[in-house]
Amino acid sequence: MYSTDESRILVSQAKKILENPSLHINKESASPLKEIIQFADWSYYVQDNPILADQEYDALFSILKKIETQFPEIITKDSPTQRIAKGLTKSFQVVHHLVPMLSLENSYNADDLYEWDRKCKELSGEALIQYCIEPKYDGAGISLIYENDILQRGATRGDGIQGDDITPNTMQIRSIPLKALFAKYQIKQIEIRGEIMMTKKSFAEYNQKLISENIPPLANPRNAASGSLRLKDPNEVAKRGLDAFLYHVSYIQSNENENFRPEFSTHYDSLKALSTLGFKTPIENAHVCNHIEDVIRICNEYENKRDSMPYEIDGMVIKVNAYSVQDKIGQTSHHPRWAMAYKFKARQASSQLLAIEYQVGRTGSITPVAKIQPVYIGGVTVSSISLFNEDVIKEKNLMLGDTILVERAGDVIPYIVKSFPELRTGNEQEIIFPKQCPVCSQTLTKPVGEAVWRCTHVNCEAQIIERIIHFASKDAMDIRGLGDALVRRFYEYGFLKNIQNIYNLPFQQIQQLDGLGEKSIYNLQEAIEKSKTQALHRVIFGLGIRYVGETTAKAMTRSVTHIKDFYSKTIEELKSIEDVGEKVAASIFDFFSHPDTKYLIDELEKSGVNLQNEKIENEGTHALFEKTFLFTGTMQMKRSEAEAIVESLDGKILSGVSTKLNYLIVGENAGSKLEKAKKISSIIILNENDFLELVKFAK
Repeated sequence: MYSTDESRILVSQAKKILENPSLHINKESASPLKEIIQFADWSYYVQDNPILADQEYDALFSILKKIETQFPEIITKDSPTQRIAKGLTKSFQVVHHLVPMLSLENSYNADDLYEWDRKCKELSGEALIQYCIEPKYDGAGISLIYENDILQRGATRGDGIQGDDITPNTMQIRSIPLKALFAKYQIKQIEIRGEIMMTKKSFAEYNQKLISENIPPLANPRNAASGSLRLKDPNEVAKRGLDAFLYHVSYIQSNENENFRPEFSTHYDSLKALSTLGFKTPIENAHVCNHIEDVIRICNEYENKRDSMPYEIDGMVIKVNAYSVQDKIGQTSHHPRWAMAYKFKARQASSQLLAIEYQVGRTGSITPVAKIQPVYIGGVTVSSISLFNEDVIKEKNLMLGDTILVERAGDVIPYIVKSFPELRTGNEQEIIFPKQCPVCSQTLTKPVGEAVWRCTHVNCEAQIIERIIHFASKDAMDIRGLGDALVRRFYEYGFLKNIQNIYNLPFQQIQQLDGLGEKSIYNLQEAIEKSKTQALHRVIFGLGIRYVGETTAKAMTRSVTHIKDFYSKTIEELKSIEDVGEKVAASIFDFFSHPDTKYLIDELEKSGVNLQNEKIENEGTHALFEKTFLFTGTMQMKRSEAEAIVESLDGKILSGVSTKLNYLIVGENAGSKLEKAKKISSIIILNENDFLELVKFAK
């Protein structure tokens, strides 16, 4: 989309504007600012290669907003400021597609593809047909219309003839350009089709957020993308991290004549053209094949590597490449004859719901867990599936004995998609959610606005055990050897009744237990002693404060010198901490206000557990202070250990490659992160040995 010279000029212009922002609050600066911001969006969201730091981008955006506020007559539909939602969408208007969005025929094996190839040759009269093959993204279909280079409308697939107008939501997806230079192809109006996606990483993070709030996770990225497109609040859409792949030109109107054909004459050419115009396309994973045998080989290759791709794909799409041959083959009212979807083996299976068990979490939440007839899906045998809360049981219309459909997409947790009421025999039983805690018999309560039933008895055995297990876990105090089974065993013998008991275990009595050797006991003692020196954020995370994960615990730690400082913090002060909102602040405030918490902290302090934030005292003294790191590839040392070293020297860990990154540490088989980092000159790339030398010097 942009040449190297154009890119250099735009970056130079950006730096110049940032040097003297006040000199550029005028009408003349609006147009170059739009171009710079559009270029930055394309670099970040399409090329995945940021050219501006976040604060630089925000500053330029702010300047453009000031200009448009001062001169509202210059605001245009393609201005980056128009991505900002103006309010809630009351309803979605139904609109007609310019050309029907047809379905694709499915194939499931090589024989199907051989037969399709034969039919294509027969219908076209061609002895040899060239095919274009690309991934079949598992997302939500979308149709975009551009007129005079400007995005005019975005619509869902709907029934293929008409769909919902979701233009405001479409504008929140940064990989969809608001302006694309179709005029250079003499195109006045164009309708293009694509798929709205969520990366596996974004999907996993979003699901984890739902789970932390006791909301059932979504089954797959397709459901997440589809549901996001129909949100009434476009601002919420912007938070979902959606992406868009555009892969099909369905309609073109030229400035010249009705029979105009653009200079691209094949499907592959159209992908290249769309990519050149700034769209994200499947071009990097598209293959042109002259023989159906090559098509079959590529289908098999992608099925084997589907788990390594950043997006969920459920198959491959094969299209006759030449538009002239597509015209000869034609289409039915339902599907084009010149295209075929090759579907990968299903990651769904049917099973039977045998029983429901109710688990009590460390915060008292009651989670129903479905026990099903074991079934093999996506490389894993599934026998237990979390149902999260009572509402899920009702929504899925589940009964004991039901035949159910189970899905597992990639590494996502198993999920019950639906039940099959039509297969019931009359022997099924209604599922009745308990009114009392299954462990301590306390009457359960459901707080207003929540979907989860809770046991409020803080001394409930199940909650105590779960809190101890969490405190000793790897990501908290990392007490090696004190795992789930041993915690339960020690609790049963009366050795371990609360968290503080960890630091005064009766090891003379423990030595008498069967199955625990001298070395195991010694290692456990060492691990407990070592845990006393853990960083404060691990203690905070280990305490199991509701809604507080590892990231929030680290942010909380940076706001205090001692854990007891939280006793005097108000909710407003807590809300000023990074990542802490109203709900989380209230939870933290309640936790540290409770007498039981203060007693526990006093006992931990008496036992010698570190409760101070030593980094505050030493902040800025280490050579790696505020330096950012990212690790990729296979390393000899554990990644968690390497990250801990960085954090101990006041460095920070990033989750992705950007201009914010200072060091990329690469192991064997480093992939796309290394390639992206090579394009950003400010990033220093080191191997594992270089990294160890760096931190050795930094110490």
